[in-house]
Amino acid sequence: MALNLQKMVQSKKPKLQSVIKDYVIMLVGLILYVLSWTLFLVPAKITGGGISGLAAVIFYSTKIPIGFTFFLINIVLVSIAIKVLGASFGVKTIFSMVVLSLLFTIPQDFFPKSIIEDNFLSAVLGGMMGGVGIGLVFSRGGSTGGTDIIAMIINKYRNISPGRIIMYCDVIIIGSSYFLVHSLDKMVYGFVSMAVVSYTLDSFLSGSNASAQIFIFSPKYEEIADFINSEFGRGVTALNGTGWYTQNDVTVLMTIVRKKETSILFRKVKEIDPDAFISMASVMGVYGQGFDKIKG
Repeated sequence: MALNLQKMVQSKKPKLQSVIKDYVIMLVGLILYVLSWTLFLVPAKITGGGISGLAAVIFYSTKIPIGFTFFLINIVLVSIAIKVLGASFGVKTIFSMVVLSLLFTIPQDFFPKSIIEDNFLSAVLGGMMGGVGIGLVFSRGGSTGGTDIIAMIINKYRNISPGRIIMYCDVIIIGSSYFLVHSLDKMVYGFVSMAVVSYTLDSFLSGSNASAQIFIFSPKYEEIADFINSEFGRGVTALNGTGWYTQNDVTVLMTIVRKKETSILFRKVKEIDPDAFISMASVMGVYGQGFDKIKG
């Protein structure tokens, strides 16, 4: 009985540590996201995307706190997310929503002016910081709410990048902001910030999962293939070909690996055959066993 209880405690420890790690990383991402607004966008009166952007527009025109508007709008969206994406997603999203609402209530009087005078740089730096912040939250299965929820719902069923979905939604929000702010310059800077957020988010999320397709030409293809398949843990295909210059039959190995794994593979291939010829190309998406799941 005592042994079983000890095993249960030990099995729960890694799960608890993983949950704590998720929420700590999400908290860091949320802080970065709020700082992108507090330090760069709001002082320059730039309208970004998402519900935060909509709340910012309302703040510029009515002085209603961003956190208050952000919280009210997200209540509805979170309810939809819980139903479609499950309770676990809802818990993390509610956590993000509450934290963001509290952080956004920090009086803007503390940062009355942007730390950078140039509005364009404010838009770019704010977009970069915001994109990294959202990326950290997304990487742990959470959301900052608003258009992020729409992106996560669509991404669950379709292979469309979250950054692109958010960009489409934000175009409408930023474009409509002109009718409240009546500033073409601010609207343009808002689009700049939106594009930077989208690009940074996609780069952040795909960076660790980027893949490469590799062709290996070597007379020692059997030894290399055995290493890739057995020790490296990746699939490999042997293709029969003919060297046109020599008219000799050759066997070409083709494999797909994560980019972060390529250096290890290259070192091993060089160890087996220093004269091996290798061709590597980046691939946009890899789906199936060992990579991303195929979505309908």
